[in-house]
Amino acid sequence: MDIADWRKKIDDLDRQLVDLLNQRALAAREIGKLKRNTRMPIYEPDREKIIFGNVTSANHGPLPDSELRQVFERIIDVMRNIQRAEIVPKERSVPETSTEFDIEMTD
Repeated sequence: MDIADWRKKIDDLDRQLVDLLNQRALAAREIGKLKRNTRMPIYEPDREKIIFGNVTSANHGPLPDSELRQVFERIIDVMRNIQRAEIVPKERSVPETSTEFDIEMTD
């Protein structure tokens, strides 16, 4: 394959990643609704450890585990924001500098 073929392959993979990330975001949104109804916290460090374990055990390279973890740290951060949007009522504006603890204290 030449460079154009490899770039086409990357473009195809990027489209697949977008689809998968949006599916993950939908799942995160639904989890956010469940957390809202059960008053569970958004941040669950034990769950994140499980996710990191899952992705590193599925990793067969060439991406190093440390780099893969960085990618998933960012993905989890974005998904946490999606959950936060489900938990915090839209009419109650919370400054961006607020922490999850601040939000829980004002409930």
